[in-house]
Amino acid sequence: MADFPGRARVVIIGGGAVGVSALYHLAKAGWTDCVLLEKNELTAGSTWHAAGNVPTFSSSWSIMNMQRYSAQLYRGLGAEVDYPMNYHVTGSIRLAHSAERLQEFQRVVGMGRYQGMDLAILTPDEIAAKYPFLATHDLTGALYDPNDGDIDPAQLTQALAKGARQMGARIERFCPATGARREGEDWVISTPKGEIRCDYVVNAAGYYAREVGKWFGRDLPMMVMSHQYMLFDTIPELEQWSRAEGHKLPLLRDVDSSYYLRQEKNGFNLGPYERNCKAHWVTPDDPFPEDFSFQLFPDDLERLEWYIADAMARVPLLEKAALTKVINGPIPYTPDGNPLIGPMPGVPNAFEACVFTFGICQAGGAGKVLAEWVIEGTTEWDMWSCDPRRFTGFEDPDYCVAKGMEVYGHEYAIHFPHHSWPAARDQKLSPVHAETKALGAVYGAYNGWERALWYARPGDDTSEAGSQTWRRNGPWFGAVAEECAAVRDAAGILDLPGFSRFRVAGPGVADWLAQQITGKVPGVGRLGLAYFADDKGRIVTEMSVARLADDEIWLITAATAQAHDREWLQKHLAPGLVLTDESAHWSTQILTGPASRAILSQGTEADLHRPWLTWQTARIAGAEVVLMRVSFAGELGWEIHSRLADTPQVWAAVMAAGKAHGLKPFGMFALNALRIEKGYRAWKGDLSTDYTVLQGGLERFVDWSKPEFRGKAALEAERQAGPRKRFVTLRIEAGDFDPPYMSTLWSGGTVVGEVTSAYWGHRVGACIGLGMLRADLALPGTGVEVEIFGVRHRAVVQEDAPMWDPANARLRA
Repeated sequence: MADFPGRARVVIIGGGAVGVSALYHLAKAGWTDCVLLEKNELTAGSTWHAAGNVPTFSSSWSIMNMQRYSAQLYRGLGAEVDYPMNYHVTGSIRLAHSAERLQEFQRVVGMGRYQGMDLAILTPDEIAAKYPFLATHDLTGALYDPNDGDIDPAQLTQALAKGARQMGARIERFCPATGARREGEDWVISTPKGEIRCDYVVNAAGYYAREVGKWFGRDLPMMVMSHQYMLFDTIPELEQWSRAEGHKLPLLRDVDSSYYLRQEKNGFNLGPYERNCKAHWVTPDDPFPEDFSFQLFPDDLERLEWYIADAMARVPLLEKAALTKVINGPIPYTPDGNPLIGPMPGVPNAFEACVFTFGICQAGGAGKVLAEWVIEGTTEWDMWSCDPRRFTGFEDPDYCVAKGMEVYGHEYAIHFPHHSWPAARDQKLSPVHAETKALGAVYGAYNGWERALWYARPGDDTSEAGSQTWRRNGPWFGAVAEECAAVRDAAGILDLPGFSRFRVAGPGVADWLAQQITGKVPGVGRLGLAYFADDKGRIVTEMSVARLADDEIWLITAATAQAHDREWLQKHLAPGLVLTDESAHWSTQILTGPASRAILSQGTEADLHRPWLTWQTARIAGAEVVLMRVSFAGELGWEIHSRLADTPQVWAAVMAAGKAHGLKPFGMFALNALRIEKGYRAWKGDLSTDYTVLQGGLERFVDWSKPEFRGKAALEAERQAGPRKRFVTLRIEAGDFDPPYMSTLWSGGTVVGEVTSAYWGHRVGACIGLGMLRADLALPGTGVEVEIFGVRHRAVVQEDAPMWDPANARLRA
């Protein structure tokens, strides 16, 4: 076709709300030579049948940012592009049936306040004043969001499309993408109208995204759920109330019963997330369709009976309404319920903006984030919660279905800090999994690897229900205290499968690494901790560096960072260097505590007096291992790296040697307590692109004498101006609850910072928080307050040194 564009800077595949928002935001940033391809009409797929709710609520800081941005955008979008939109800002009421639920709400109120949102906690009497048709007798309270509401998904999409077109972007409807191939530096996208070349391509294909991903050699971690909502006819009492009050009822969510109830004109829209849910397109008798653009599944109300009855008991007015319509459409889910937004793993200049479960409320923010990824290569907010690289390839279809159904059935569940979801477990097992299980290990999954969280003693409650609490002293607390005491007084061993590790080899590898990290490259035989910054000086990742030879380096990083860090290294790899991912070939034990040298000496001829931050090869029980003199627990200790096949004999030998020395296995909960006492940061909590290297208190890991390293110019400018925030360690008088992530710090009635991680330190006998504080307050001895579930607790800034063993004498022993 003569007018079909043969070239574009970006091609977006998919014309739902998210794809069109991405086009709008690219155009708004000045990238107007972009094209969106839609195989049918805009909104085909999951957008057209979406309920259109626009909440800002989230227990995730980054997703709350994204949803808050969406709501702000939508309020002014109609006027901006001159397009009529039905956007009803009704406010919402989210009900709490328990003290734990109310605590979750209090936490979100604090996060929302920090983002400038006016969220509030309501008493049962206050709920009734805002929603007079509601039974409140069994409620503990509610969360009220005045900016919640609903929007017409089709009008939203068309408004974004109009705005994108006005700025010069192009939309091709009824033009399906049918394939993609790489030619040189171009992507070539085929369509019935012809081929289109582009620099960048975006998969925004919604529930069809997995099929599109196959063109790029990618198997997306996703599945599709059937979600039903019901529309009820006019209710005279509701019509009369709305006319008298001049507005609609707030959108109601009974999250403990798992449904929302929204006023729709003068009737209701009821949408449950039922436990007995249904996945689609996963069995031979239910194959994936060629096209499902404007189709629905058959009604299946039997599985909703309990939820309908519960809603009618909660709002008896609903009993008077006639059911007029049932919408049962496909909604895509990832294994954790968050969308995929960001670089397509392993594929150059390709991005994903798909698998949105809540696409309408997230579309605005997702478009902003996607545009930043494409244009700048990074985002304003750290978006690890949605980064496609958080999945690493083990997530097969059965896993995706099991986890997607679990998430859907618990859509409104509280995410307690010590709880692990049980579906689709045991994906990857340590070579000594049977041994740790026999010792009482209670597990959690890290990039699919089962790691011991704690070791239960006889009589300890290991039920799932027992872990569903915000309290510090859950069933694990006494056992973890004993594990920490063993590490402090004798020795502990932590089985740690799944470290991500990369071997980089070739001439000039040390010079290359020096340009990638802020600090020094260790010499041969030495270890170091390295920080990678982006061009803005923000923290991208942290890796341990072992210098194996002049031209060979081992980089070790978090299990969950495998795809992220591998891609970062590959993207910046210098010609002539070879990167090998060895994550699947090795396992690790951490042996640590004052008796660890005596224990190791019984099974190896290694030189155990080599200093801290050195490594050596050795043999234990006849197996070759790599001993690294380092300990994340902050005691004398070694990491024992062994090949998978050798790990059982190494473990057995160390355990046997340790019996006389009080050796005790410990888990990840104890490690968290031990590391926080040392001020050691955790990735994607304390260490993220939300903070610069200097804000993170990592200047001792910056070698200013180097002529060049990524982020140096930005960090030098920040050093001259002074960081706005500074990393601090806090001793917190926390009561019974440790502060959750992003709990706010207060001074003089003003929010002045945030807690990035907090835990009880068993060696120091106190709650310790790591966080970011306004620079002028980041002085030892300064008193601030930490808001924990709505209550402020006194905290004191500590010296810039670990609270346990500040001189590192025990580490260096």
